[in-house]
Amino acid sequence: MTYWALNAVFLVPAAAVLVLALVRGSGWKGVTGRKGLLAALGITAAVLLALTAVFDNVMIAAGLFWYNAERISGAFIGSAPLEDFAYSLAAVLLLPALWMLLERRPKTTAAESTPSGAEPPPAPSPAANPEEKQ
Repeated sequence: MTYWALNAVFLVPAAAVLVLALVRGSGWKGVTGRKGLLAALGITAAVLLALTAVFDNVMIAAGLFWYNAERISGAFIGSAPLEDFAYSLAAVLLLPALWMLLERRPKTTAAESTPSGAEPPPAPSPAANPEEKQ
């Protein structure tokens, strides 16, 4: 099995969960719409991939780990094979998608559930309940 095949096991489900979250439309309203969400994901991906490039190159140069040359594509960024960046990309796709899908919905109050322009029902006055001590 190549590293790209192994990466597909992580990337395909992560992308599918993100598409599901985007289709449901949950969570992106707080980030100024779908374009804002995609911009946030792009910035996050750029930062995380840059950090991955720096630290993976340092760890590979230090001899902490290596890759089987028969199982990589041969494309490198420094000493790190391109396949090494897939896990960072999977995190960028999956974690915000799960956040959006598992987000708690705010409870609707009586004032929010009234039709627009209608007055909310009046609050009960303390004198309305004779059994209650004042």
